[in-house]
Amino acid sequence: MEIRKIQMQDAENYLDMLLNLDKETKYMLFEPDERPTDINITKSIIDRGINGDNLILVATHENSIVGFISVQRGVQRRIRHTAYIVVGIRESFRGKGIGSNLFDKLDSWARDNNIKRLELSVICSNVVAKHLYEKHGFMVEGIKKNSMIIDGKYVDEFCMAKLY
Repeated sequence: MEIRKIQMQDAENYLDMLLNLDKETKYMLFEPDERPTDINITKSIIDRGINGDNLILVATHENSIVGFISVQRGVQRRIRHTAYIVVGIRESFRGKGIGSNLFDKLDSWARDNNIKRLELSVICSNVVAKHLYEKHGFMVEGIKKNSMIIDGKYVDEFCMAKLY
């Protein structure tokens, strides 16, 4: 298992991982077959992670990407010290320490890039993910009521943040 920054040659593997992740969990934003499959869109996202102020870390096993953490830094000066994160790990690789390893690398990046606030949201019923985030210093700041519809029902999300 390796945690590293994404590279442009990872585009197809990364997109494939995301598409599979969408099928494996109801906790991600995209439903199966909803995510754009245009490889150029994926390459553009990767380019901003390589050449811009954002970050994408991937967890690899053999030749496959099995997890990721995506970080979008605030653009405007007033929020430049903040970043919003999204995390996903393939089902068969959960519970193996990948999430903790991704967050450890994220902490180093945040400190090196003068980030003072990391933000994320998590569906309230996703107790495993919430526990991972709390283990890495995130705290619940509020609840977004009826923020998503899953299986035809409204669900709430915790808004969480970590301050440095």
